[in-house]
Amino acid sequence: MAVSRPPVRAVLFDLDGTLVQTRAASWEIFQQISRRFGLGVDSAEEYFGLFQDNVFASIRKLCRDDEHAAEVSEAFLALLGEGYAPPMVPGMAEVVRSLAGHCTLAVMSSNSIRVIRRVLVENGLAFCFAHVFGGDMTPDKATAIRMFLADSGSGFGRRCVADYDEAGDVRTPDPASTVLVTDTAGDVRDALRAGIRVVGVAWGMHGVEQLTAAGAEFVALWPQEISAHLLGYLAASGPSGTCALPAPDPPATREDRNCGCGCDGTGKCDIASAIRNAGAIRRSRRRSLATSPSRPDAPETVIPKTGMPTELLTAVRRICPGKSDP
Repeated sequence: MAVSRPPVRAVLFDLDGTLVQTRAASWEIFQQISRRFGLGVDSAEEYFGLFQDNVFASIRKLCRDDEHAAEVSEAFLALLGEGYAPPMVPGMAEVVRSLAGHCTLAVMSSNSIRVIRRVLVENGLAFCFAHVFGGDMTPDKATAIRMFLADSGSGFGRRCVADYDEAGDVRTPDPASTVLVTDTAGDVRDALRAGIRVVGVAWGMHGVEQLTAAGAEFVALWPQEISAHLLGYLAASGPSGTCALPAPDPPATREDRNCGCGCDGTGKCDIASAIRNAGAIRRSRRRSLATSPSRPDAPETVIPKTGMPTELLTAVRRICPGKSDP
């Protein structure tokens, strides 16, 4: 029997292993930390096992004392901040855009806010998310979830543009309408203890069996299943409005390499330019919608001389043969 649940109002995404492909990139960095501090984690499998609990809590168990643990955690975050730039999971950008049109989105990660910003800006998703909680801001996801639920302002979302959506009746987030999307069993348990729902993804640190055993209500095998599970029939319509911004065309030359968010082709995005460009696109679309009776991309059907649509003019000519144009 299907379980009846209220509509989803907020979706909280884990970053590593959920939005981005992290297994190889993250282990490559952590093994440097393990060797430097003598943690004894010598394989990727051992490292992935640290995520059965909060990763920093697991690291603490490998350390001599709190001072040693703080030194290790700080060094790990610093290395991630310097060189960690994993690729997006294919299809997840579209999932984010589809959800942003209906829900408030947030990122909650043990990674630093610096890394979160780099990943989201470089993939054109920074303005789909209303909130971010990094490991340098909150010690774990349980704390981040409590902070999100306690703040009445968390109900304001973004629709893939810089400004926050202030329209409508925005209420304090409801745990029954809030979902965490994650790839680790530890995150599943933290979310359930906080009273919110959890959807797992099968392509990250832990598999379907581990996530299901931890209590995930659903485990997606493909990114598109997330939208289908959370939005139902609304997912079929796809993202709309500013959330449906197409990807930029591939540049022909280096001089043309402007991605629309202020980049110069080097991957270093200027967030101020991104804000200006997003606003310009939004204003352009509003003008287009205001002046066109049909789709903004519909072909022009108005004759400049009369201002009359061609279909209507043709009908008049059939009724009044031999008459000049009205």
